Amino acid sequence: MRFVGSERFVGKAGAAVGAALVLAACSSGGGGGSAGGSSASGPVGSAGASVSAKPTATPTPTRAPYGPVLSGSVDPVTTALAQVAGAKSVTDLDAVLGGIVTSAQGAAKVLGRADEPPAVTAAQTELVAAMTALATDVGKVRSGITSHRLCALSSAEAELGTSQGLVAVSSALAKMTAAGYPTTFAVPPLPQQQSRSLDNGTMVRKGKLRGEGVFKVENGGRTDAVVSLALNGKAVHSVFVGKGQNADVDGVEDGTYEVYVSGGADWDSEAKAFTQNCSFTKFEDPFPFETGRTATSWEITLQPVADGNAKTDDVDPNAFPQP
Repeated sequence: MRFVGSERFVGKAGAAVGAALVLAACSSGGGGGSAGGSSASGPVGSAGASVSAKPTATPTPTRAPYGPVLSGSVDPVTTALAQVAGAKSVTDLDAVLGGIVTSAQGAAKVLGRADEPPAVTAAQTELVAAMTALATDVGKVRSGITSHRLCALSSAEAELGTSQGLVAVSSALAKMTAAGYPTTFAVPPLPQQQSRSLDNGTMVRKGKLRGEGVFKVENGGRTDAVVSLALNGKAVHSVFVGKGQNADVDGVEDGTYEVYVSGGADWDSEAKAFTQNCSFTKFEDPFPFETGRTATSWEITLQPVADGNAKTDDVDPNAFPQP
């Protein structure tokens, strides 16, 4: 092994070069190494091999098909809406409405995170807002049922039909269909809100009326009312008194009656009940009618008065005698 160097290369740098040359000569197996030949085995001044790291390519994730995501979000809302037709009472409908709220909120959440094609970005944003609005609208219908603002199946379904959220969902999905992403969304047939009434003084329930008693009602309230004279919890005579009007019942038979008042709007003659803004009350004290030298005459007001001497209690609608 031969050391090749020069005294002109001094200091630490010179020593390092010389060391590299000696190592190269030794690794050649004795085969005629020289300064030029050994320098080809690696960079000058390095005792090891040169290694360069190459970055590993990250695979591009495959975009999930948008059609199934859209349908999977919208179909549960359609299914929930279809159950409205099967509701037989406001209690049934309230449970159905709960399902609509849940499915609409779920659709808004999923679609809000969906990776949509650029062609439907605007429509998807519109659809998310529409589903949120639908859930809010349906929640208001449920609150109306709880508060008796909507006290019949027909009025609750009619208010559902006025939902702007339903209109907005249909509009957004029409744009999705035009862009090539159709769904099976459908809104069930829903009734229109009504405002039915009877002529003032109409007897909703008319007993024999062969007595001599007189029962007078003044309705200074803001809603129509049906006032019933009841015996043993059953209505015997019931009269319709329009808001702001008076009505009389003549010929009341002797007996001690309880007086029930049903107030509200939109009188359903078939159901014998108001469908909106319902109230159910009963006068605390009974009303005795007796025929003697004179006939009994009672007069009541349905609105509070300054010198009023009668109190009323709220009554559970389920315990209220049908007029």
